[in-house]
Amino acid sequence: MSEYDTDVLVSPEWVEDHLAAFQADEPDYRLVEIESPEPPDNDFPSTYEETHIPGAVGLNWAEDLSDQDQRDILKKADFEELVGEIGISEDSTVVFYGNGHIPNWFAVFAYWEFNYYGHGDTRILDGGKDYWVENDYPTTADDPDFPAREYEASGPFESIRAYKDDVDKAREAGIPMVDVRSPEEFSGELIAPPELDETAQRGGHIPGASNVPVPTNLRDDGRFLPPEELEALYADAGIEGEESVITYCRVGERSAIAWFALHELLDYEDVRNYDGSWTEWGNLIKAPIEKGN
Repeated sequence: MSEYDTDVLVSPEWVEDHLAAFQADEPDYRLVEIESPEPPDNDFPSTYEETHIPGAVGLNWAEDLSDQDQRDILKKADFEELVGEIGISEDSTVVFYGNGHIPNWFAVFAYWEFNYYGHGDTRILDGGKDYWVENDYPTTADDPDFPAREYEASGPFESIRAYKDDVDKAREAGIPMVDVRSPEEFSGELIAPPELDETAQRGGHIPGASNVPVPTNLRDDGRFLPPEELEALYADAGIEGEESVITYCRVGERSAIAWFALHELLDYEDVRNYDGSWTEWGNLIKAPIEKGN
């Protein structure tokens, strides 16, 4: 499985061993590729249509997992409709993977959204699509056609989601906040990564936040760091698992990776992802900001 004492992070070998189940009409196992809104900057096949893992269904973070009328995740009814349409039941084991210059960039956000709505068995393919392709695991261009299912979400579960008011309370109480953006974004030198649109009026970071850039959670090949290295990474930022923690980035996708690392891999109990992130905070009237490192 993985070096972690958990089944939420699965190896390519585990997925390969279950390929027949992922391709079956029965909904016991489902594999979902989450595409980034923009092409990743690497040499590997970038789109679901070009190639994907056999049995995988394809979703796009911006088009499928985001509300189209307001900046938010899907409403509960829309989430239920989407998930049922791609053949997932409440009891399905769902494994997410994706592309992007940060492996699984938007796939982990999908994992977080499924957990927010209470799906019971969700997992991440360690290393994502690039690791799978680079190491010559099976791929296909054939799209599966699974029977639709009725799906009823048990959530939402607000304990893993932070809002602006939660950030205000965290600042007042000295609760740790982890900004996972690049050092240039954290300092205010950049408002967004160069390849993405700026979505805020000002640069900087939320006062009191620590900067733990999301790539530092990963090895060079895109897989997560071993447990002891991940623990040390966050301990250096003053986070050791006993305290409440809020993670954030630009729109909540990169910070979902830090949330996954802390809450799911290290089993730190009280970790919330602020998906409003800098797009909300950097546009708020009178919201305090800090610049520099």
